[in-house]
Amino acid sequence: MKPGLCKKGLPIAVVVWLIIFLPAGSNSVAAASTPKNLYFAAEDCYKLLRHSPRKMKYRENWLKCIRKYQMVYSADPHGPWAAAGLYQAGVLYGKLYQRSFKASDKTEALDIFKRIVKRFPTSRYKARSLAALAEFSKKKTVPKQPVQISAKEKYIRAERDYKRLLGQANRMKHRDNWLACIAKFKAVYAHDPHGPWASAGLYMAGKLYWELYGLSFRKADKQQALAEFKRIVSTYPKSIYHEKALAAKNSIIKGKVKPGTLELKKPDAIAGIIRDSAAGAAVTPKSTAAQGHGHAKITGIRFWSNPSYTRIVVDADKEMAFTNRLLKQDPSIGKPQRLYIDLSGSRLGDGLNKLLPINDHLLLSARAGQYTQDAVRVVVDIKSFKTYKIFSLKNPFRIVIDVWGMDRNAAYVKKGGDLKNKNGTRIAPSALAKQFALGVRRVIIDPGHGGRDYGAPGYYKGVHEKNIALAISKKLAAKMREQLKCEVILTRSTDKFLTLEERTAIANTKNCDLFISIHTNSVRDRRAYGIETYFLNLATDDDSILVAARENATSTKNISDLQSILNDLMQNAKINESSRLAGYVQSSLCSHLKKNYSHVKNKGVKQAPFYVLLGAQMPAILIETSFISNSRECKRLRSSTYQNRLCDAIIKGISAYIKETNPTAWLQNQKKSGNRG
Repeated sequence: MKPGLCKKGLPIAVVVWLIIFLPAGSNSVAAASTPKNLYFAAEDCYKLLRHSPRKMKYRENWLKCIRKYQMVYSADPHGPWAAAGLYQAGVLYGKLYQRSFKASDKTEALDIFKRIVKRFPTSRYKARSLAALAEFSKKKTVPKQPVQISAKEKYIRAERDYKRLLGQANRMKHRDNWLACIAKFKAVYAHDPHGPWASAGLYMAGKLYWELYGLSFRKADKQQALAEFKRIVSTYPKSIYHEKALAAKNSIIKGKVKPGTLELKKPDAIAGIIRDSAAGAAVTPKSTAAQGHGHAKITGIRFWSNPSYTRIVVDADKEMAFTNRLLKQDPSIGKPQRLYIDLSGSRLGDGLNKLLPINDHLLLSARAGQYTQDAVRVVVDIKSFKTYKIFSLKNPFRIVIDVWGMDRNAAYVKKGGDLKNKNGTRIAPSALAKQFALGVRRVIIDPGHGGRDYGAPGYYKGVHEKNIALAISKKLAAKMREQLKCEVILTRSTDKFLTLEERTAIANTKNCDLFISIHTNSVRDRRAYGIETYFLNLATDDDSILVAARENATSTKNISDLQSILNDLMQNAKINESSRLAGYVQSSLCSHLKKNYSHVKNKGVKQAPFYVLLGAQMPAILIETSFISNSRECKRLRSSTYQNRLCDAIIKGISAYIKETNPTAWLQNQKKSGNRG
C-alpha cells in the first residue's frame, strides 16, 4: 500500500476532511430547509411585499410568497409547521383575490382553509380557517370602486392618450387603439351629459371617428362621426362646440374635407366665430406663396385659476408681436364680454387643442383660431373681472394673461363697509393689514429650478442648484409648520420641472400670504461669496440684472426689454411689503449665520425683474442663499447643519416681519407655540 492511502485507495487527507466536515455540512443544509426556517423565509418574503406598494401591484410577487408558504407544508406535511404554512398561503390567496378578483384565487383560498379543517383537526389553525371560511361566505367581495375623477380630468387624460397615439405610427395602424381613445372621450360625455365638458367629449369622439375613417374607409366609421356631430348640433345649441360640429357635419356631407381630416378649404368654424367678434376688423391675407414661411407656431394654451384670479399662458415656438382688445358683451348675438389677442406672423400648431374650457368665477373659456393666413387670434370669454394684464416671457416665448376679480383682501372691506377709526376718518388701505391682524395663514415655498432645469452647477462635481434648493425648501417647510403654525405649500416636492409662470400661478390660486423662492447664487468669479435677498422691481445695478437673467434663463437684453413694461405690471404687486419682508429675512440670515460661521458677507436687499415673482399677489421674495460657485459656500450648502441654520434664520426674519405688520397675529402665534417674550 502506498504511503498516505487508505485500504480503499482514498488519500488520508480526504478521509480526514470527510470525517470532519461532511456531517457539519449535511446538518447545515438540513437546518436551512427545516419547516421552521422555511416558514420564517416566507414571512420575510411577505413582509417585504407588504411594505412595497409597487411590488403589491404585480401578481407574480404574491405567488412567489404563496409558494414559499406552501413549501413549509411540503417539507413536512404532518409536522407542527404544516398547518401554519398552509394557513398563510390561504390568507395570501384571499388578499390576492381582493386585488385580482379572479375566481381561481378565491377557489384556492377556500380549498386551503377546508384542507386545514379536515387534515389538522387538533391544530389552532382549524379555528382560524373556519373563521376565514365564514368570512368568505357572509360577505360578497366586490371590486373596489375606482376613485371618482371629474369630467375635466377624464377629458385631459383622453386627450393625453390621443396625442400619444398620434405620436406612434405603429399604434395608429391598429383599430383597437383608436376605439380605446374614442371610448375615453365618450366617457367624458357619459360622466355628466349636461355638464360643460360633455359636448367637448362628443366632438372629440366624432373627430376621432372621422380620422379613423381616413385609415379604414369603413362606412360605419364615417356614419359614427356624423352621428356624434349631429348629436352635438341637436343637443347643445348654446355650446361653443355647436358651430364646430355643424361645420364638420356639413363639410363631411358636402365632401368639402378629405377623409381623416377636418381641415376645411375655407377658414374653419372657430376662425369664423373669432372674426365675428372682431367688430368688423379686416386683415388682408398675404400671398399664398408666403404662407408658412417663418411663422411662429402656437403650441399650447394652459391655465390656473381660483375664484378671484386666473392665469392663462399661450405657448409659442418663437417670438412674435401681438396686440389685444377688450370687446363688450353683445346680448343680441349671445356673445359674452371678450378679450382677444392677435398674434402676428403665427400659425396654429399641429394637435393644438383649440378650445380650453375654464368655467371658473371669472372666465368661460379660451379659444384659438387661424384668424388670417398669417395671424392666430386667441379669444378669452369673460364672465366678470376687475382688471387684467398681458405680458410676454422669453426662452421659450409665451404670452401670459392675468385676470383678477375682486381682491381677496378687498372682500373683507366690502363685508364691513368703509373702515373708520375712532375719530371717524377713513383708514388708509395700507394700514388695513395691521388692523385686520389676519396673520400669515398660508406660505408657499418655491424650490428653484428642477427636472431638466439643473440651475447653477456647484463648485464640486455632481452638485446642482436644483437639489440644494429642494433640500433647503423641504427643511424650511417642516420648520415653518412647526414654529409658525401655518399651512405651507411647496411648488415642487420632487425633482420636477415647473415653468416660472406656473410657480406664481400656484401661489395666487392657493391664496397664499407669502411667497418664498429659494435659490443659490453663481458667477464666473469663484471668489465671489455672500447672501442676498431680492424682491420684484426695476433693477438698479448690473449685478442684479445678471442674477435675474440667470434665474429667468434669458439674456440681459431681454431683462432690459422687460423693465420697460415692468411699471405697468407692478400695479398689483406688493412692492412695499415685499421690500420689508426681504429686509427682515436678509438681516436675520446674516446675523444668525455669523454666530457659527466666518466669512459671511451681507450683500444686502436688492431688486430685479424676476419672472417667478411677476404677478404675485402677496409679498414675494427670492433668496440667493449662498454662492454655489464658491468652494467654501458650496461645501456649506451641501451640509445639513448649514441648511437647517439657513431655515432657522429665514423663519426668524419672517417672524419679525409678521410681528411688525400684524402684532396681534404674532402674539397669538406665540401663545400657540408656547413661546414667551
